[in-house]
Amino acid sequence: MSTSVTGLVSGLDTNSLVSQLMQVEAAGQTRLKTKVNTEEKAVTAYQSVNTKLAAAKTAADDLGKLATWRSAKAASSSATVTATTASGNTTQTGAVTFDVVSLAKAQVSTTRAASTGDATSQNSITITKGDGTQESVDVSTDRSLAGIASAINGAGLGIKATVVALDGGESVLQMSAAKAGVANGFTIDGGFDTEIKTPTAAGDAKLQVGGTDLDGGYAVTSASNTFSNLIVGTSITVTKEGETGVTVDVSSDTSAITGRVKAMVDAMNGALSEISKQTSYNSANKASAALTGDYAVRQVSQKLLSTVSGGLQDFGSLSKLGISLTRDGTISFDEAKFKNAYEADPDAIKTATTAYSTVVKDLADKSQTGVTDVINGRKSLIDNMNDQISNWDIRLATRKTALNRQFANLETSLSSMKNQSNWLAGQLSGL
Repeated sequence: MSTSVTGLVSGLDTNSLVSQLMQVEAAGQTRLKTKVNTEEKAVTAYQSVNTKLAAAKTAADDLGKLATWRSAKAASSSATVTATTASGNTTQTGAVTFDVVSLAKAQVSTTRAASTGDATSQNSITITKGDGTQESVDVSTDRSLAGIASAINGAGLGIKATVVALDGGESVLQMSAAKAGVANGFTIDGGFDTEIKTPTAAGDAKLQVGGTDLDGGYAVTSASNTFSNLIVGTSITVTKEGETGVTVDVSSDTSAITGRVKAMVDAMNGALSEISKQTSYNSANKASAALTGDYAVRQVSQKLLSTVSGGLQDFGSLSKLGISLTRDGTISFDEAKFKNAYEADPDAIKTATTAYSTVVKDLADKSQTGVTDVINGRKSLIDNMNDQISNWDIRLATRKTALNRQFANLETSLSSMKNQSNWLAGQLSGL
């Protein structure tokens, strides 16, 4: 007779019996798995809250930075002059008026020669840059215009040489400075058969600031058409000569500052919304969120709201900054009110706003630390339960083997008893 757990002798579905018994045996493990799932959902919820708190901390930190309060915008009175401010702590406000005397120019020089044959009898040409440095360029292997152009381009001197073919078997060697400005100009001593001419001389851009020198004005130059030394932190680019009375005005960028305040308030509302979502309870469906009943997380919401309701010492209500509470438990920000207050008294509003941003940053940082501790504690608990689940796997596997053996032994015993019964029945029938 077979000894496998099939119930062939007993007629019992022993496989099903073992399966049912194992479900009972695994009840403790199943409860652990359910708890791990619940804890993992809670950890995910805590992490979502922490992400929002981190965003509030970052926004508050940005609002408190000096660069925020030195945000500036530049305006030009001329369409041919653009002005841009750099982000940073050094940008200054102010205005400057000037005339555009000249634009920066890159030098272009040319010389003519036959398209074929040598254009010079020298083995090298000497190029003197506008800053006084000299370079010797070897042309001994090819003295034609094409060879000279190739040698100049290969020397890496900041000069681009090209050969343009003309009618009548002549060509022009055109040499152009890669950059504008007097310092990037050049002269060439090459023993060319024809004179080197300069149709475009190297030149600096020039502005006459504040009127003539006799009136107390002064001139500034630049190798490019951009000037960065007139107002600290602002670059002024000119594109047309002859413009007069151009005014560039750099003023505090109230809109940018207001945007930073709004970003902080939005981030705070984001944290409040996430906490509300993760701690909610749907009474209609009787459904709890992952952190329903978590007092510590709900307390973070109360502390965020209290930063608004409590105001600031020596300043008073935050409503003067346009920040207030709403009936639905969120924070509102009146941008127009803040702008008006800042324009009326920049120093006082800056002091109050940066002080409040520090309060928010410190609270968000402390709350993040607390939530992170909870997350780490929950993760340790999950790891411990997963270890227990793994141990259960070993115990359950051992228990299943034992049950299979017991039922196999049962089948063997029943088979033996059946054989004996058949033998006795045979003996009795022979009497």
